[in-house]
Amino acid sequence: MRRVFVSAGEPSGDAHAAAVIRALRAAEPEVLVEGVGGPQMEAAGTSLLARMEHLSAVGLAEALHALPTHIGLLQRLKRRFAAGRYDAAVLVDYPGFHLRLARAAAQSGVPVLYYIAPQIWAWGPWRVSALRNRVGRLAVILPFEEPFFTERGVPTSFVGHPLLDRPPAPERDAARRALGVSARAAVLALCPGSRPTEIRRLWPVFRAAAERVRREVGSLEVVVAEAPCGIDRRDDSFRYWRGDPAVVLAAADAGLCKSGTTTLEAALAGMPMVVGYRLHPASYALARRLVRVPHVGLVNLIAGREVAPELLQTHAAPKALAEAALPLLDGAGPAARRQRAGFEAVRAALGRPGAARRVAGLITEIAA
Repeated sequence: MRRVFVSAGEPSGDAHAAAVIRALRAAEPEVLVEGVGGPQMEAAGTSLLARMEHLSAVGLAEALHALPTHIGLLQRLKRRFAAGRYDAAVLVDYPGFHLRLARAAAQSGVPVLYYIAPQIWAWGPWRVSALRNRVGRLAVILPFEEPFFTERGVPTSFVGHPLLDRPPAPERDAARRALGVSARAAVLALCPGSRPTEIRRLWPVFRAAAERVRREVGSLEVVVAEAPCGIDRRDDSFRYWRGDPAVVLAAADAGLCKSGTTTLEAALAGMPMVVGYRLHPASYALARRLVRVPHVGLVNLIAGREVAPELLQTHAAPKALAEAALPLLDGAGPAARRQRAGFEAVRAALGRPGAARRVAGLITEIAA
């Protein structure tokens, strides 16, 4: 019986890991899966050794607070690797913790598959050696990553983007009925993220920007894609949705989105957007010294140009966000049309469905 360790440190990783676990168990029903993760991994049949909710952090300052928890868990897992409990370790995203865990697994002779690569191409090309020395196979989901890592000596496979495996988004009218929104209303989506730290920084400015837009568009409905951790200081005139965010994206005419995977979800839904992001000032100061890419929104990185406007740090202010969002609410206008044309190229670049199945195949290879 094959024994596999799987680790995810945040909600998106939990979802991606769960899909891989289901694909692996479909191919090998007797496989034993243990790991670190959340409710989706647990529902997919993982015996959880620790829960991811205690690990998540964004930025340098926030990560320092999580460090003691990381160290304690790392020591526990080192002992399990050294005891020879696993035939393979699968680490999903979350590089701050997982690069250390990869070293521990490799030192104990456990083959490592890293799924969803650290964004070394953006903020630290010199750290490729850490992957090269610790990872048996890298499974990447962005098309430009395979040549980047392969050229630097890391065995890498582009498996396609897991968003392509999600069920089709609901039709616009059905999504609006689910949200209780009029079919004729202008709808602005707010997507402030899934981590408590990023929500605390983005939610106040997104909320204030939406209030400004509503003063300009009297019939505006504002719908918030709310993470399970919730949102403090709600505006009770907004609508909140804790289900699949695809419903919000399908219903909206335009949105304010945090940078990252949310921008790809919006692109696949055809929702024009403004990308906003804020970090702790210390984290941002460090990022400015390290980041080597021209954009932060994944939709723009894949397109190779600014398809959606990006407003970062102090530039992600209510007035600027509102001014950028207003023209996008006109679906027939030039700003919205330009974005949707750019989304088509992004969709084509993301590969074919079946990412989880391909990753499961790679696990079987390295654990042989």
